Amino acid sequence: MMNLNMSLAITTLMVWITTVLPSYVASQVTATTSATALSLEQEAKAILQSGWWSSYSNDTLQRCNWTGISCNDAGSVIEINPPSDVIKVGDKFKNMDFSSFPNLVFLSLNRHELNGTTEDFVINISSLSRLTHINLFSNYLYGRLSPRLGNFTRLEYLDFSSNQINGSIPVEIGKLKNLVTLDLSDNKLFGSIPSTLGKLTNLETLYLFCNSLNGSIPSTLGDLTNLEILYLSYNYLDGSIPSTLGKLTKLQSIQLTANLIQGSIPKEIGDLEALTSLQLSQNLLSGPIPHQIGNCFKLKLLNLSNNNLQGLIPNQISNISSLDRVDLRNNDFSGVVPYNFLEAMYHHPNISCYRIDAEIFGGHKNLATYSCSPVKKSYNLQIFLPLASFVALFLLGCLLLLWRHKVKVNPTSVLQATKNGDPFSMWNYDGKIAYEDIIAATNDFDVRYCIGTGGYGSVYRAQLPSGKVVALKKLHRLEAEEPAFDRSFRNEIKFLTEVRHRNIVKLHGYCLHKRCMFLIYEYMERGSLFFMLSDDVQAVELDWAKRVNIINSTAYALSYLHFECTPIIVHRDISSNNILLNSDLEAFVSDFGTARIIDPDSSNQTRIVGTYGYVAPELAYTMVVTEKCDVYSFGVLALETLAGKHPAEILSLLSAPSSLQNMMLIDVLDPRLSPPTSQLVAQNIVHVATIAFACLQADPKLRPTMKHVSQMFLSCQRSLSNPLRTISLLQLVNCGMHMEGSCQAPK
Repeated sequence: MMNLNMSLAITTLMVWITTVLPSYVASQVTATTSATALSLEQEAKAILQSGWWSSYSNDTLQRCNWTGISCNDAGSVIEINPPSDVIKVGDKFKNMDFSSFPNLVFLSLNRHELNGTTEDFVINISSLSRLTHINLFSNYLYGRLSPRLGNFTRLEYLDFSSNQINGSIPVEIGKLKNLVTLDLSDNKLFGSIPSTLGKLTNLETLYLFCNSLNGSIPSTLGDLTNLEILYLSYNYLDGSIPSTLGKLTKLQSIQLTANLIQGSIPKEIGDLEALTSLQLSQNLLSGPIPHQIGNCFKLKLLNLSNNNLQGLIPNQISNISSLDRVDLRNNDFSGVVPYNFLEAMYHHPNISCYRIDAEIFGGHKNLATYSCSPVKKSYNLQIFLPLASFVALFLLGCLLLLWRHKVKVNPTSVLQATKNGDPFSMWNYDGKIAYEDIIAATNDFDVRYCIGTGGYGSVYRAQLPSGKVVALKKLHRLEAEEPAFDRSFRNEIKFLTEVRHRNIVKLHGYCLHKRCMFLIYEYMERGSLFFMLSDDVQAVELDWAKRVNIINSTAYALSYLHFECTPIIVHRDISSNNILLNSDLEAFVSDFGTARIIDPDSSNQTRIVGTYGYVAPELAYTMVVTEKCDVYSFGVLALETLAGKHPAEILSLLSAPSSLQNMMLIDVLDPRLSPPTSQLVAQNIVHVATIAFACLQADPKLRPTMKHVSQMFLSCQRSLSNPLRTISLLQLVNCGMHMEGSCQAPK
């Protein structure tokens, strides 16, 4: 009986499989296909009704190929990012039925002149549960920020910056647990910062600057352990800086400028080992600078000006060797300025030792002047500095007078050596390098010690008896007999004995004699930037952060030459061959053989010099050298550093920028490095590329100055509104053409 029942069951199952199941499956497939087709038809209808794409096509089947529209494999729209320079959505966006895009993930309508309330917008997109990216930067949205935003729990990027939004920040924002970037800057928001923001534990960038926010900074922000950027400047925040910020070990930049913040700077700031920028100026801070700030070894920018800070400037601040900008003006410091700090400032970029008072210590009662000879640690500056300054200036005047008459009288600085009865004069700043030491260290310039060739001589590595390693550039006898080489050699001596900057290679000394001429430089262990970029293994060592830093450092050095030197010095041969790297892969500008002083009373006409591929185009027809020639070369160098090779193809297309529309930035970056995963690194790359294109404008009058460039590197940068993969070179060119005080990354 059991066998009979089993046979019947098997027979019934086989009949169902062969007859019923195919019909059921077919009906389901048909239903699914119909639903998909209906959905795609709705999407197409919504796009056409909006009128956005009339300038492209009325063929809905081609919509996935339109610029600004991306679809999934099924043909459903997942990204809407229309180019604002081609299409202005404006009021048409009200016609869009966003419910027709159930699979939409990425929505970017920045700079589209949208006009309406944020509440209406959020209601319109309320059904889009898959959204991860909302960007409405720079429109005309107004009204309060809708609490309904808290329902979009998949959001990773939210940008409503540069609108007219008012009211308070809704506490519901704290529900967006996946948020990586929140940008509400440049609006009319008021009220306090909600403590619920501390729940956004994936947040990396928080921009709330340029609003009317008040109240204190919530201590819960200390729970944002992934935070890299915190910009709260230009509000009405009061209270104190919460000590909990010391827990944010990934924090790289803090900007609290222009608020009403009181109390002292918390000592926990010293726990922020990744910090590169600390800007607390224009507040009501009091008390001393905590000595723990000396633990922020990566700090580049420190601005504590215009506060009520008191007490001593801590010695530990001189431990921060990376400092590029320091401003402590308009405070009430007392006591002795640390000797080590003054000495360190002398070597800092873009700070002239004769202007330290004006640039840094404007409010220091006991610091009237400061000369290039640092004061001794044990003396009170109020008594010692006026006398020291007078003596230093007097001695400096005497030395300049002696130098003009070519009188060499300092036995520790001018060393005499004899070889075959001929006198050799060698200038040496510290009196510790003797001619005989150089000859012994190189075995009389044996080829075994030669490490390369420069523009007009061979370069040797020499280890002195003290253990110090130096580089020697030697002009060979035949080259010395050529007037052009001799002139370049003496030109380099002239400039490098007069300039002193952290990112310009240091000249230790030189020897001048018709039979033996050489320069003694600071030794750069890693060689030239060109050499490292040409080697696949070493190029990988230059990660994105190091490359950005190399470009920044070069900009600071050129700004110094153009604006801090009197008269102006133009390098004229900025290229990757002339950017040298030390053991820490820090950049130094070298090779001043073709440098030239700009005379405002002269035509400054010149022959074309420099490296092919870096020379500014106007030199070919004007033959007039200006500092804008260096700016162009810097732009080429910046792109080369990002691309890993000379950007010849890109340069050739700049005369017809429209051809760059389909060239994406991600595709021209050095393929030997992985694409950046950090939001901050990607932001820096875009910022550098934008500045580079600004420097490459054909009309030199439209290029920024190097001082402007160096300021832009320190300016407040907005976060990237679009993924790196979506940014074209044309966007960067357009942004570079309209750079003002600080061109923001393309949005």
